[in-house]
Amino acid sequence: MKGRVVFHIHLKPDREADFLQAYESIRLEVAQGVPGHILDQVCQSVDEPRDWLITSEWESLDAFLEWERTEEHRDLVKPMRECWDDARSYKFVVRTETGAERRVGAGLDESS
Repeated sequence: MKGRVVFHIHLKPDREADFLQAYESIRLEVAQGVPGHILDQVCQSVDEPRDWLITSEWESLDAFLEWERTEEHRDLVKPMRECWDDARSYKFVVRTETGAERRVGAGLDESS
């Protein structure tokens, strides 16, 4: 089963540019070859600009957990961690999906 990891982050004041720069270097590293990684999204709250989400999709939750335990992961995220004053991590397995390309591949009908 695919995995979804959600990080809810509250940035320190005036650290948005530093956070985005730190994330950019992580994003490039992960996108270029962390086994099992599918995609990430970075989202900023429209109501509270210092609240952010990073959602990450993985071929399996085990793939993420394996990468999270590495020294490389700890080194990559350190500059980003310095930008927030609170962060929470939530891990999920994907039980079902919707979307035009997924309905066909999953054998679901149009009413799903």
